[in-house]
Amino acid sequence: MQISMKCSVAVHCLLYIWEARGKARVTSTLLAQSTGCNPVVIRNILSALKKAGLITVPRGQGGAELCRKPEQITLHEIYTALEPKGLSSLIGIHSCDGRACPVAKNIRRVLRRPYHKIEQAITSTMDSITLASMIQDLEQR
Repeated sequence: MQISMKCSVAVHCLLYIWEARGKARVTSTLLAQSTGCNPVVIRNILSALKKAGLITVPRGQGGAELCRKPEQITLHEIYTALEPKGLSSLIGIHSCDGRACPVAKNIRRVLRRPYHKIEQAITSTMDSITLASMIQDLEQR
């Protein structure tokens, strides 16, 4: 299990958009070159970020920009923009429907509370990490 790589590509794109502000018009082609991803993948990620209200992209000409200050954008928001099911897609429970086994019948109920606690901890941590803090990390390197 891992957090979707789309999230790291999205963060890469957001950092690039921030760094390029006032210097270059950021397009999906430019971001594809920087990330090493296919431009179609980049356009899908940018579309999700735009739908979530994190960026604006003028139609047809590129030039992506942040909609909010980096301090106001959290890693959790970025992740959620790309993974609509949220963290529940990260922490799944295998299917045991229709099995006679007493463990199989109850595994969902047994894991519900601990998995919810894990999800809350991850969400809290991701909410505490902002794009601004990641920009700071980038600039210190």
